[in-house]
Amino acid sequence: MNISLDVSWKSLNKHGEELCGDTVGILKNDVSDIFVLSDGMGSGVKANILSTLTTKIVGTMLRDGANISDCVETIAKTLPVCSVRHVAYSTFTILQIFKDGRAYLVEYDNPGCVLVRSGKLEQIPYEVHEIEGKKIRDCSLNVALGDYFVLMSDGVTHAGVGNMMSFGWGQARASEYIRKACSMNNLSAPRLTSMICKACSDLYLDSPGDDTTVAVIHAVKAKHVNIFTGPPQSYDDDAVLMRDFMTSPGKKIVSGGTSANIAARILKKKIVASIKYNDPEIPPIATLEGVDLVTEGVLTLNRCANMLEQYNKGDLSDRFFDSLDADNGAAMIAKILVEECTDLHMFVGQAMNAAHQNVGLPFDLSIRMRLVDKIRQECEKMGKTVTVRYY
Repeated sequence: MNISLDVSWKSLNKHGEELCGDTVGILKNDVSDIFVLSDGMGSGVKANILSTLTTKIVGTMLRDGANISDCVETIAKTLPVCSVRHVAYSTFTILQIFKDGRAYLVEYDNPGCVLVRSGKLEQIPYEVHEIEGKKIRDCSLNVALGDYFVLMSDGVTHAGVGNMMSFGWGQARASEYIRKACSMNNLSAPRLTSMICKACSDLYLDSPGDDTTVAVIHAVKAKHVNIFTGPPQSYDDDAVLMRDFMTSPGKKIVSGGTSANIAARILKKKIVASIKYNDPEIPPIATLEGVDLVTEGVLTLNRCANMLEQYNKGDLSDRFFDSLDADNGAAMIAKILVEECTDLHMFVGQAMNAAHQNVGLPFDLSIRMRLVDKIRQECEKMGKTVTVRYY
C-alpha cells in the first residue's frame, strides 16, 4: 500500500514549568511505525520522568512484538507509585500504523484520537478491556490516503477552563476545530499542529494551566526529496552520482557551486543565476533545467540545518513559519524538508574542498560533512526516512 506518514508534534509546558510532563515517542520497525503520546501524572520533572519511561517501555515492547496487556503490566510494575494517589503510571495513547495500511489504536485515560477522513470526523469503533484494573480501549482499522490522526493530552481538552471557557474547550469543540482546519487544501502536519497549539495557547491566555501536547499523523503519498551536495572523490564518479541522483524519484535539489557545475556538465544544460538577493547572509539561488532547486552550499545548508533544529525544539510559531516561507535558498530547502518530504535521499561527494576545511581537522570533520550529518539527524527526529550515499 503506497501510504507514507507526514508527522508532527508540539508541547506547551504548564505555566511556570521548565519541563513538559507529556512525551511523544516514535519507533519504527520493518512492519510498522509506532507513535506513543504519554501524559505523566502531575507536572514538571516528576511527570516528565513518568511519561518518558512510559513512552519508552510501551513503544519498545510493541515494536518487539509484545501485546498491550504485557505493556500495561510492565508499566505498572516498573514505574514508581504516587504516594498520594497510589497510581503507578501515566496515561497514554498508542497508534501503530502498519506498512500494509492497517492501524491499531490504544488509549488509556487520554482524550480520544481525532480521525478526520475526507473532511469529516470519523467515528472510531472502540472496544473496552480491563487490564490490571484499568480500562483500556482499543480499535483496529484501515488507514485511507489523506487521513489525519490527531493524538492529544488532556491539556488540549482542558484549554480555557476557568478563563475563556468555564469547563474548557472539550473533546467535541476541539474535534470540530480540527475538522474545519483539515478542510484546508494540502494542510501539512506541522501547520495543523501549529494551529491547534496556537488555539490552545489563546484559550489559556498564553499561560497554560496544564501540559498540552498535540501529535498529528497525516497519511500521504510518499514524498521523496533528493539532495546532491559536494563533488565526488573521483572525477569518474561524477556521472555515476548524477545517474543515481536523477533516477531517484522525487524532487531534486543541488546545493553547492561545484556540485551545480557537475550537474550542468553531465546534464548538458546551462546554469542561470538569479539576481534576487533577498537575504544578505544567503547567496541567491539558480535554475538548472531538470533540477527543482539549485543553491549555494555551506552557508545555505548551515542556515537550513539551524531551521530544522529550531523546528525540532518545538518552535511552530507564526514567526517560524514566516521564516520558512521566506524567499531564499535555505528557507526553500527547509520548507521542503519540513512540509513536503517523507523520504530524504542525500547524495554526498567526499572530495576535499579547501574552502570548507578547518585547519588541522581531518576530512570527516569538514564543515560540509558535519552539515550533512546534522540535516540527517534533524530529519530523522521528524520521523522521516533518511538515506545517505557517499561518493
